[in-house]
Amino acid sequence: MTDLDDVRGLIIDMDGVLWHGNHPMAGLQAFFAALRDRDLPFILATNNASLTQQQYVDKLSSMGVSVVADEILTSSMATARYLNQRIPANKRRVFVIGEEGLKQPLCDEGFTLTELYEVNQPDKGINDRGADLVVSGLDRTLTWDKLATATLNIRAGAAFYATNSDTTLPTELGEVMGNGGVLAALTAATGVKPISIGKPQPILYQQALDILNILPEHTVAIGDRLDTDILGAVNAGIRSILVLSGVSTEQDMQQLDFKPTWVMQDIREVTIRLLACA
Repeated sequence: MTDLDDVRGLIIDMDGVLWHGNHPMAGLQAFFAALRDRDLPFILATNNASLTQQQYVDKLSSMGVSVVADEILTSSMATARYLNQRIPANKRRVFVIGEEGLKQPLCDEGFTLTELYEVNQPDKGINDRGADLVVSGLDRTLTWDKLATATLNIRAGAAFYATNSDTTLPTELGEVMGNGGVLAALTAATGVKPISIGKPQPILYQQALDILNILPEHTVAIGDRLDTDILGAVNAGIRSILVLSGVSTEQDMQQLDFKPTWVMQDIREVTIRLLACA
């Protein structure tokens, strides 16, 4: 099948697809107008854990696009929901490397945030000060003290989770370090690898599918990264569009054993293809 006429819902990445940093992609407003005209439901699903739902609503509003909070799913939200389903009530102290976009969902799900250098010391009989979990997401105010506190907690037995393992983040100036760099440092210091919730793990897509209430075979993911967006779609059993406006290139596909269903230049081409199926 080469067209999009059986699509009933979309799961859309944001960084590198809808914008670079604070600069909207060309055709952004027309893209969302096409989705509304086709009455095509969507979830904006991002690995970027720094912003809250409302901050993303406000960001899109500043670019002339109106969405509601329920149309946004971040890796922070997915992580908080995942942990809420699995962590008992007496093990909910969390040390966070991250911003408000990660802290708020964890608090909303009933977790308690710990502070710098609140650490358990089992050898001294101190077992109630530190974190049961360390969760790492994008943190643009990262400090040595945060890394040290996370390291001490993990070495004292705290479970280690990550919102995502993206090595880079696209901005208007180019690619900068993503959460993966922080994870590498903590893994080097502790010998512990985190459990990552965001793409390419299928968890974020599965939660988006639950929200949309649409079968995977009628859903398409749109993203700019082969190693996260597209591989995540493959792992979740849904089709995908790679747009070439962000990180990955067509040349990058040559070394991989998985492929997107379609490759398009940007959301302007996606808009044209969607309208052709209307």
